[in-house]
Amino acid sequence: MSENPSATAAPQETVRRRRRHGGLTLRDVAKLAGVAPITASRALNTPDAVSPEILARVRDAVERTGYVPNILAGGLASRQTRLVAAVVPTISSPVFPEMIEALTNALAAAGYQLMLGQSGYADSREDELLEAIIGRRADGVVLTGVSRSPLARRRLIASGIPVVETWDYTPTPIDMLVGFSHTKLGSAVAAYLHGRGRRRVAVIGAGDERARQRTNAFIQTAQALKMAGPGGQVPTFHVPAPTTVGLGRSGLRALLAEHPDIDAVFCSSDMLAMGVLHEAQAQGIAIPDRLGVIGMGDQGFSRDVHPALTTVRIDGNVIGETAAHFILERIAGRQVADPVRDIGFTIVERATI
Repeated sequence: MSENPSATAAPQETVRRRRRHGGLTLRDVAKLAGVAPITASRALNTPDAVSPEILARVRDAVERTGYVPNILAGGLASRQTRLVAAVVPTISSPVFPEMIEALTNALAAAGYQLMLGQSGYADSREDELLEAIIGRRADGVVLTGVSRSPLARRRLIASGIPVVETWDYTPTPIDMLVGFSHTKLGSAVAAYLHGRGRRRVAVIGAGDERARQRTNAFIQTAQALKMAGPGGQVPTFHVPAPTTVGLGRSGLRALLAEHPDIDAVFCSSDMLAMGVLHEAQAQGIAIPDRLGVIGMGDQGFSRDVHPALTTVRIDGNVIGETAAHFILERIAGRQVADPVRDIGFTIVERATI
């Protein structure tokens, strides 16, 4: 059987067509490579059985489309696995369990199980996780944030699997989204502190992309409101993610050593804020009279510490339930009304401001 190298359908057109009618198939890859489907299959499964030129064309088509072979092909009577995969940066953070529990419960009520993956922050393993998830043909994917590698985006689009991005915001997600704007949040916290009379603010922020967005927006708004220190700088202490109480303690020590006049600290997590409270107590610093503290996440301990922590509440239940609803609607073949959902945030005022 002769192969036709001129059969090169535009990959973007192929992706768009598969997005409407299902996941990209081996037949689509073969058409783009200009080979027969059985030849494309040999190239992927037994590359030594095809010529180097054919192998290069098939691999190029795979790279251009983001196609991931279905490792369960032929092993299922139905294309549905009744599995939905969720990827979070870490399961050790107290931020994500509320969403995970809500997602698990909503999916279980419809007969689906949740498969959980941990990508990490630095040196993210998300691409490898997504390759495994797509290869096993999960019925839906829930992701944290909206920053993806180009390869991950191609693979997700090509798969045709319903995707919900969470804990962030963009008007142009890969597929669907339920989250909030970290930029708006950071700016709102600065304005809140200004309204409460704070004039020399500082920030302890983690290094992940979403925390950086909050930190940068906080700094910009604080500068605009004349809450910065000498030279227009907002004292900032950067810490790695995931955050800990110890990092909060060391952050406050470092800030006070160079900027003893700060009167409020915004922490990019409640764990950091807890560390600030411990360090302030150790140094005999009165909270909130001498120093105001505001966290992020409204974790269960935030209302129980003394003094009770002022923080920013993100409704993880709503994120999980909405993400499950989006995926189940798409699995059922129905259009999702308002597939980009901004759930916002709430500043919960307690005793540290």
